[in-house]
Amino acid sequence: MQLCVLLQRNRKIKRNEMTHYPIKILMAFGCTFEPEGDEFFEWLMRNGYPELGALSQTIQGDTKAKDWLMEHGFPQLAAIDSVIDKEEKAEEWLIKNHYEVNLAFARAINRDDDASLWLEKNELQVFIVLADKIRKYLDDKYLNFHKIHF
Repeated sequence: MQLCVLLQRNRKIKRNEMTHYPIKILMAFGCTFEPEGDEFFEWLMRNGYPELGALSQTIQGDTKAKDWLMEHGFPQLAAIDSVIDKEEKAEEWLIKNHYEVNLAFARAINRDDDASLWLEKNELQVFIVLADKIRKYLDDKYLNFHKIHF
């Protein structure tokens, strides 16, 4: 089923979706995917946003961080990583539990044009910017992994 159709069914945005974070905090989260991202990660952890620090680490491949998200009441953030990894059950869970923004964000990271259009239409461009940063990080990580090291 088309993402836009699924998202239009129930347009109420939950308070505990990614949208409740101030733009400044979301941009700090995005900076954790840059080469000097450790400083931003530490800032998130020290300033009351450990769940975003854990989400960043989860997307970067840390399974313990994903476990932390699940154990500390943030399955909606752990599901973002699972959608990035194309796990259909995570998509279904986000839809069932009305985390439309989180679903669109994760799918935008995977270059889903419908998801990006939905985010833009709903004036959530910050998530398009974040999706592009994360996609670049993941692409570079994949390319660096496959380089021959001497």
